[in-house]
Amino acid sequence: MKYKMLVLDMDDTLLNDDHIISDENRAMLALAKEKGVKIILASGRPTAAMIEYAKDLGLMDSYMISFNGGVITDLTRNEVIFEQNLTVEQIHDLYNYSQYKKTHIITYLDGNVISETCTEYIDIEIDITGLKHEVVPDFKERVQLPAIKCILLEEPNYLKEVEKDLKVAMPHLSVCMSKPFFLEVAQTGINKGASVKYLAEKLGIHQSEIIAVGNAENDLSMIEYAGLGVWVDNVEPELRHKGDLIVASNNDHGVAEVIRRFILA
Repeated sequence: MKYKMLVLDMDDTLLNDDHIISDENRAMLALAKEKGVKIILASGRPTAAMIEYAKDLGLMDSYMISFNGGVITDLTRNEVIFEQNLTVEQIHDLYNYSQYKKTHIITYLDGNVISETCTEYIDIEIDITGLKHEVVPDFKERVQLPAIKCILLEEPNYLKEVEKDLKVAMPHLSVCMSKPFFLEVAQTGINKGASVKYLAEKLGIHQSEIIAVGNAENDLSMIEYAGLGVWVDNVEPELRHKGDLIVASNNDHGVAEVIRRFILA
């Protein structure tokens, strides 16, 4: 099989635990690009927190999927070609829900992370994205415009129970975990798999010609959609059986292994 598209989750997949692209991954990505493979970064990160990585890898002639599929950007034209927001009412409902369940909640406006509260889990998101944390006295008063997504944040074991409850309470929304302490919420039907499908159809690439690589629940939709769905070895245990194969971990250049075995071979 000749693969034409390689879709990569970033955190805990392409990036190692220090948020760095290894030399091995970098070299293999350059070779894949030379072979004409379309390389797509697909992350839960905001667009602004992905651009420098795309520049670093020479992918500014490609496309990028951000906000867990909520935004697709044509990097060549610096143009958003797809965007789907949560409504203000939906965000306010999620805020009310977060208060009821006693979790933290953030959203993204004006290039900032918006919240009423501070916690180590929000600090992790700030560290990952590099965005400014805007702490406000009244979340609902601050959020008067649609936004791409919200994240509920809390201790992992408790947040898994919240996830189950939220899927029942708000079945019209897209709900998934991106990290054990990040419960991501987006508009109906928004996920990485749907955006990979949208982009593949736009580019005339068949589903069978796509490789997707990830590590977490928010990657599952694209792992299941792609012709070859690959987990890195640090995948969450409950997901290990839901891909086509498992390669080395994010700290052991799993992306390089995928390229070497299935694109360069």
